Amino acid sequence: MSDLWFFLEAVPDPRSRRGRWYSLTSIPLVCAAAAVSGARTIDELAEWGARADTELPATLGVRRHLLRRRHAPSRSAIGRIIERLDTDAFDAAVGAWLAHRHSAAAPGRRRVIAVDGKALRGSARLDQPRRHLLSAVTHGCPVTLAQAEVGSKTNETRHFQPLLASLDLDGDVITFDALHSVEANATWLAETKKAHYVAVIKPNQPTAWAQLDGLDWHAVAIQHTASNRATNIAKTTRAIRDQPERALPILGITNKPDLNGT
Repeated sequence: MSDLWFFLEAVPDPRSRRGRWYSLTSIPLVCAAAAVSGARTIDELAEWGARADTELPATLGVRRHLLRRRHAPSRSAIGRIIERLDTDAFDAAVGAWLAHRHSAAAPGRRRVIAVDGKALRGSARLDQPRRHLLSAVTHGCPVTLAQAEVGSKTNETRHFQPLLASLDLDGDVITFDALHSVEANATWLAETKKAHYVAVIKPNQPTAWAQLDGLDWHAVAIQHTASNRATNIAKTTRAIRDQPERALPILGITNKPDLNGT
């Protein structure tokens, strides 16, 4: 967690310069360490900091007091920062840190990243519905590389490119549902971000649907089959290998496909 400090430096401090004692980076680090230890509320975060070993505050960047002692931030100090923090900038900083650690853990390995939106459980209030987040999450071992609040599901499409803009996607594979399967996103991924992708095409996109439906799918070998017991629906995924010159431009991929059709 020590390298998180560098990424949190990019988060703007909402406080005035006068009267600061704790750095902006030290408070989120204390909260992160407390949360990993099981703390869930602001009271529990402050209590964990007060009971922490004397060397831990120094490790997390807490300044030494004039009386040569280090005190973890109080409940009020933590509450003020959480209330006023720029959440978008904080999300971006944490996402960049997670992306850095994920890339460092498997250097040279192609990542597969899913982009999807979900309503945040427990976020509903009497005067407002649940908050809706659009996230970029890695397949396999799930790591949230980026997320943004979009207001409602209908706003997801216009947040697709801004969500992924800060990520290095060169050579990665991006998966997304039919809501984001538009030409602008496909072209941007292939030409600007140099990424591959798997798009979902539905009948409400008649031109692309008709062109894909006209391919000789019976000649394509089945690569993977998954069965859902609850609905008893078999989902079959086939690799586009025999006619990539026709299929890939429909999805917006203009680069020359390799032997696997990507």
